[in-house]
Amino acid sequence: MATLQFLTRLPVPSNACDRMSVHDYPRGVYWFPVVGLVVGMCCTVVYMLTAGALGPLMAAILAVVTNVLVTGAFHLDGLADSCDGLFAHARRERALEIMRDSRIGTYGAAAVLLTLLMRVAALYQMSVSGYAMLPVLLATPMVSRGLLPILMFRQTYAREDGLGNLYIGKICPRRFWITLLITALGVALVCGVMSLLAVAITLFVGLIFRSAVQEKIGGQTGDTLGAGIELFEVVFLLALLWR
Repeated sequence: MATLQFLTRLPVPSNACDRMSVHDYPRGVYWFPVVGLVVGMCCTVVYMLTAGALGPLMAAILAVVTNVLVTGAFHLDGLADSCDGLFAHARRERALEIMRDSRIGTYGAAAVLLTLLMRVAALYQMSVSGYAMLPVLLATPMVSRGLLPILMFRQTYAREDGLGNLYIGKICPRRFWITLLITALGVALVCGVMSLLAVAITLFVGLIFRSAVQEKIGGQTGDTLGAGIELFEVVFLLALLWR
């Protein structure tokens, strides 16, 4: 329940996390791909209900909108803040200050707009190209959440406080590798073994992103975790199209 609450805005019992301590949250990392599957199921239901009546383009838009609503645009906010700070010509301290600013800048606005456009375009292109959309819609959020531990494992939290501190640097090797294995197996079952190439490409891009963020601000933050989820979704969809 705590993991579902952390990654989505779906309603959970109000007392579900009352007995949780900060040390308990990393134990839920195994559930990241499962939560992604739940998000994917929500998107799939909306897509399947609207594709026949409204067409593939509108269905793709509504599926992406559903993803945004289920997550409360939380990850998009992290993407916007991250891009504003990471692309600013500023030192570490100033970049972190920019990322904490609630106002959205040019880089952040462009990143959000382009990300949403690419996700809609990729889903639409897959639909008209004859892809099986149900597996794609289920697998994409699984990958984006299931690969998130690469931004947490053996990473430094770049701030003194914040939600990201619950996980960043707190994931042990066993939880890290098992979560990646669960993600790979889940995607293979849902989307086919050949989709693992797209997972590998997404993982590679994620490692590049992790290194770039580490170099810029000396570690990860909750914002960069949100940015990672959005990045992984786009890369996975494009990798599926490319193959």
